[in-house]
Amino acid sequence: MSQDLKLDYKSLEERLDYEFKNKDFLIKALTHRSYLNEHSDFPFEHNERLEFLGDAVLELVVTEYLYLNYANPEGELTNWRASLVNAKTLASIATQLSFEEYLLLSKGEAKDKNSKARMYILANAMESIIGAIYLDGGYLAADKFIKKHILSHLPFILKNQLYIDPKSKFQETAQELLGVTPNYKVLKETGPDHNKEFTVGVFLEKDLIAIGSGTSKQEAQIAAAQAGLEAKRWNKSEA
Repeated sequence: MSQDLKLDYKSLEERLDYEFKNKDFLIKALTHRSYLNEHSDFPFEHNERLEFLGDAVLELVVTEYLYLNYANPEGELTNWRASLVNAKTLASIATQLSFEEYLLLSKGEAKDKNSKARMYILANAMESIIGAIYLDGGYLAADKFIKKHILSHLPFILKNQLYIDPKSKFQETAQELLGVTPNYKVLKETGPDHNKEFTVGVFLEKDLIAIGSGTSKQEAQIAAAQAGLEAKRWNKSEA
């Protein structure tokens, strides 16, 4: 039997504000596929099926809450929901709840703490936790968890207009304040074709405002726009 099954989950359950009747659900939710590659005798499956379930439960709870509490058009509610359930938000909440130390990962994945892959592992684990709570305690338990730990971030998202993607926000603000439409240029490409890294600059007329990088041009443009919002101090709702 793996030593990891002897972990004390009490402090984690206190942070989650949910005590599992069946701890097996919690252990599965924290088990990444890579862990099973190094522990063939592990008695549980990895968390991808729970993630699949949790994703659906999360979307339903958030959608129901937005529908019942806001009379805004569908398009706005869709953007708000996306800002609540995207990988970046879920990974941030997972970090706040400090359950990364409980994740069961391969040795290689455990060392890679600051990569984009880790962000997705945390986000997926967050959805798996939701799936686990749903199976263990039912819809009302999952609803309570999501409202406390995820929907509680909605006022901050709305106040800071985080539901608007950085490219759209940078363009709208530049046009409103300066009468200028931003343009993006690829400044550098590195790496082999199957693993490219793009560096993109965002310009206002001929002035380079900020740069960003990513594994696609679109991703690099979004990073540049976000950096541009910060450089121009346009990233607050009062901008």
